[in-house]
Amino acid sequence: MSYRTITFEVLRFHPETDTAPRFQEYPVPCEEDWVVLDALNYIKDQLDGSLSFRWSCHMAVCGSCGMMIEGEPKLSCKTFVRDLPENKKIRIEPLENFPIERDLVVVLDDFLDKLQRVKPYLIPREARPLEEGEYRQTPAQLKTYQQYAQCINCCCCYAACPEYGQRPEFLGPAALALAHRYNQDSRDGGQRERAEVVASDPGIWDCSFADACSVVCPKHVDPASAIQQMKVSATVQWYVHLLGLGGKS
Repeated sequence: MSYRTITFEVLRFHPETDTAPRFQEYPVPCEEDWVVLDALNYIKDQLDGSLSFRWSCHMAVCGSCGMMIEGEPKLSCKTFVRDLPENKKIRIEPLENFPIERDLVVVLDDFLDKLQRVKPYLIPREARPLEEGEYRQTPAQLKTYQQYAQCINCCCCYAACPEYGQRPEFLGPAALALAHRYNQDSRDGGQRERAEVVASDPGIWDCSFADACSVVCPKHVDPASAIQQMKVSATVQWYVHLLGLGGKS
């Protein structure tokens, strides 16, 4: 087994003792098939048990281990050390645009509040008794929203979004993409309920279409596209209302 020693510069911040964040260096003998999360676990287990970071599944499903790796928001469980620059210290920081709780752990309360506001769940078009069976869909109906259902709430898109960085009231890419996911679902009838929040200035109209959210998404979701589609839909519905043509949600 071949090893490569990599020095990681990890941002540390303990609010009970530190007045400001600082960097601490750790030389780690990394195996060729390691990801950055393996290196952090080595630091935690062998070098410094006080290091704090989030992780759970180690397979790019839970979204817990998002962080800044060399200035880019990434999942540490998906970033292989063999792809990191050689002969260079590797900087690891918490996700940008969020308050630091401790070391690489950030406070996600703002995102969770915004996610709740867009109602990211099915609101049935019509209630019916369970004995009538499931709400079925065709493959074509599933395809209209399947991409947006892959979001794992890692918040890498929020760390990359320049609009959220400048205007924290912006609902943000993941919340809006998930609102679009349910709006596009043939079983859902909640588009009008979501519109008051989604089709507002802090919502879709605050997006400047930088596309950074879609570039960094580890699951290849395209939040920027979802937001632009919602802009088109909201504009059409506004004209329908203006012209008095009625219309369905």
